[in-house]
Amino acid sequence: MPIAERLSAIAESPTLKVGANAERMRRAGVDVKDLGAGEPDFNTPEHAKAAAVVAIGQNFTRYTAASGVLELREAVCGRWKTDYNIEIKPNEVSIAAGGKQALFNVALALYNPGDEVITHAPYWPTIVEQVKMVGAVPVVVRTSAEDGFAVHADAIIERITPKTKAIIINSPGNPTGALISEAELAKVADAAAKQGIWVVVDLCYEHLIYDKEPHNLPRVLFEKMRDRAVFCGSASKTYAMTGWRCGWTIGPPELIAACNTILSHATSNVSSITQKAALAALAGPQDDVVQMLNEYRKRRDNMHAWLTANPKITCVKPKGAFYLFPDFSALLSPDGIATTGQLAEVLLEKAHVALTPGEAFDAPGYARISYATSMETLRESANRILAFIETLPSGK
Repeated sequence: MPIAERLSAIAESPTLKVGANAERMRRAGVDVKDLGAGEPDFNTPEHAKAAAVVAIGQNFTRYTAASGVLELREAVCGRWKTDYNIEIKPNEVSIAAGGKQALFNVALALYNPGDEVITHAPYWPTIVEQVKMVGAVPVVVRTSAEDGFAVHADAIIERITPKTKAIIINSPGNPTGALISEAELAKVADAAAKQGIWVVVDLCYEHLIYDKEPHNLPRVLFEKMRDRAVFCGSASKTYAMTGWRCGWTIGPPELIAACNTILSHATSNVSSITQKAALAALAGPQDDVVQMLNEYRKRRDNMHAWLTANPKITCVKPKGAFYLFPDFSALLSPDGIATTGQLAEVLLEKAHVALTPGEAFDAPGYARISYATSMETLRESANRILAFIETLPSGK
């Protein structure tokens, strides 16, 4: 079957593949502990679910504007005023079917074939694949576990060329949980503004930050380059609404108009019912968010301690999101398990634990472990991983 050439270099989502493999084994009756999922295990807040029920009862079931209902876009503006003390207007907001579509709309609207787009690794694979899908060229800057996978401005600025169209920053980052500091982002913004380069920030984990570290990235960019600053956010992680599919793009009105045009010919509006639920989540009480964050912190601390009790596993403690990204390279050997891809396969087959290999994030030797699951599941998973390691010859 002749498939479009643009897909020839595009890889399947590795995180979704892990979930599919785990689900296949579950259907076969295997007790699989799934640490691959990138979604909260909490329920959507009750007031958000109630708003959806009301919307159905009121027959709010027709098309809306492709950009989303005005009230929801106003709620995003209100959230930014509360969280960042920044004023934005509804015509600077476009509602999309999750943060993934929000980012893809930006890619379609901004990147031309041959443009270079700089981002940092380890990276969420969708960021790079979307750049390739529109014919642009991803330029990857590496970060290091030695300094907590921090993103350094100088490393990004060094990769800027006349072909650079945009820089994509993910903070808190998936899979590392790392944050970019306000000072480093300011340096990136200064360089980008001088050369007319866009800066796109993936803020989908913006409310999952464990310590009081300054992270007002919108203020930093708006003060320096508001006309070329773009932010993509989502209800998925903050409000445990992954299946509802609601995200948003925030940017200059001209770009937002382009995103809305794309929506009008691609998906039209996000589900009308979802929009009402997201509106309630954004504008209503935020107690559930705080409770989830506190629970994630406990899980992070415990899972980190359990795994690193084995000296062959090293792991940076993440500052945000809900993933550990341990280094398993000390367990690998050319004559045994040679890659973390193979390690993940063997762990699933023999220990019945699913995790995502680091190769998916351009980080061989590492693996992503989601702690968005119960403490009991994490404890049992850690036990299985550690027990499996003991079966390897000479600890390898």
